[in-house]
Amino acid sequence: MWLYLAALLGLYFLRRWYRERQSVEGLPEKYVLITGCDSGFGNLLAKPLDARGLRVLAACLTQQGAEQLRKATSQRLQTVILDVTRTDSIAAATAWVKEQVGDKGAGFKL
Repeated sequence: MWLYLAALLGLYFLRRWYRERQSVEGLPEKYVLITGCDSGFGNLLAKPLDARGLRVLAACLTQQGAEQLRKATSQRLQTVILDVTRTDSIAAATAWVKEQVGDKGAGFKL
């Protein structure tokens, strides 16, 4: 029984080691848009993606949230104010994203 558990544990750590070694090439040229970056999951996701070298486009609801996030991250991370309940805010954020990404975002559609 102990041998079986040790084998399972070994397989688990082997799989984990293998997954952590996986990487995506060209991260500095890749963009990711994350909404809800004032706090919560969006904020928690934006910071490590920025640290890994991605160009994070972080959408925040408030100016205060955007400023706090910028202080905690590198210059690669850019913020935009976005209220997803307002059509004009969505349109402005969409235009901003297209401007930031340029021709690298050929597949970006809304």
